[in-house]
Amino acid sequence: MSCTIVTGGAGFIGSHVVDALLAAGNEVTVIDDLSSGSAAKAPAGARLVELDIVERDRLERVFDEVKPSAVYHLAAQASVTASVADPGRDCAVNVQGTLNVLDLATKLGAPVSFTSTGGALYGEGVPMPTPETQPAAPLAPYGASKLAGEAYVKTWSLSSGVPHAVCRLGNVYGPRQSPHGEAGVVAIFSAHLHEGRTPKMFGHGAPTRDYVYVGDVVAALIAANGSAGTFNVATGVETDVRTLWEVLRDAADTDIEPQLAELRPGELQRSCLDCSLAERELGWRAQVPIAEGLRRTYAALVEEFVAAG
Repeated sequence: MSCTIVTGGAGFIGSHVVDALLAAGNEVTVIDDLSSGSAAKAPAGARLVELDIVERDRLERVFDEVKPSAVYHLAAQASVTASVADPGRDCAVNVQGTLNVLDLATKLGAPVSFTSTGGALYGEGVPMPTPETQPAAPLAPYGASKLAGEAYVKTWSLSSGVPHAVCRLGNVYGPRQSPHGEAGVVAIFSAHLHEGRTPKMFGHGAPTRDYVYVGDVVAALIAANGSAGTFNVATGVETDVRTLWEVLRDAADTDIEPQLAELRPGELQRSCLDCSLAERELGWRAQVPIAEGLRRTYAALVEEFVAAG
């Protein structure tokens, strides 16, 4: 039986990764500090270790005990606005924490699939869809810390020969996404629609993103493990926030109108990723169209909201 470690495995994307690994017969250890994830999201069948990846000594003891053959590194400080408010903590988790995970995995010869970001890394005024060759120009500390993490992943891979992969994700959505905080607009809109409340629509609904369904992201992370390189993981389709809202509102069968607001600091006007490299080298491409994924997600999230009371 293959032993794997998933950092951030009690979170939104990470818990789906754990599900897929367990279904494939892997033994999975989840490392999560539960700052944004929850023990309830860690799938049954996985071992959960509550731990901050910044704590090198404790992390090393877990790696030495598990001796993973593969690592999926999703633990992160993932809020753009939080990175602006506290860049020091953002750097500690996304740079030092990533270095800790990467170094320990490399010593054991375990390839790492590292989740980075697309839009927050490439910045404004870039070609659309944006290829991996586009120089990074992040607008917020979050993008800068992810870029630094990527540099360590590439350096450790080149120097050791262990094939670590960087996956630059688009805007991921799907079941289990939290409606709390500023990240995860699909979950935020879904919660407001379910409760009959009026949400804020930042950027007056004009900003675009490349929304990718969580199941497609999981397939990409697993496909990338053991392949050295940097890969965009998204759909190549640009969708504005107003369109996103209208599809979700139709799914909710309501006529609520959002409150329009200005973009927040560090947020982009446009984002769309070129994923042709992942298709060529990993045999991966997104399978779930945005309208289908949004309807599927809204139904699943409503079930979660009802179950949570």
